[in-house]
Amino acid sequence: MKFAHTLLAAAGMAAAFAAAPARADNFTEQDLEIWQSEFQSAVARGREVFTDPKLGSNGVTCNQCHPNGANIHPETYPKFQKQLGKVIVMAEMINWCILNPLKGDRLDLNDPRMVAIQAYITYERRGIPLEAGKH
Repeated sequence: MKFAHTLLAAAGMAAAFAAAPARADNFTEQDLEIWQSEFQSAVARGREVFTDPKLGSNGVTCNQCHPNGANIHPETYPKFQKQLGKVIVMAEMINWCILNPLKGDRLDLNDPRMVAIQAYITYERRGIPLEAGKH
């Protein structure tokens, strides 16, 4: 009797899993189109911010030191950054650059400009494997 009960329970679980809602990583074509459109909008906005002399107060832009997001290596964050003397995420380094070379005001992590800058930088390095911690 116990064996039959176990089989029924297993069959019930199998049916429940078969009828389970879609997992978070299952996307429809429409989902993918929306994601790509929104991401590309953020990338375009990031390029605008990256090249905007108004991000700082002295006319310097991010792309003067980092044309097309060069030499930023978003795939290596979080990592130890000697300018700050600790392990940081990329947004902290972006703020360091805004505060120092650009002489601007730091951006909140959820500021749309911060998100856009990170989208742009990451997009420019697409296809590069992640290597967190590498300097």
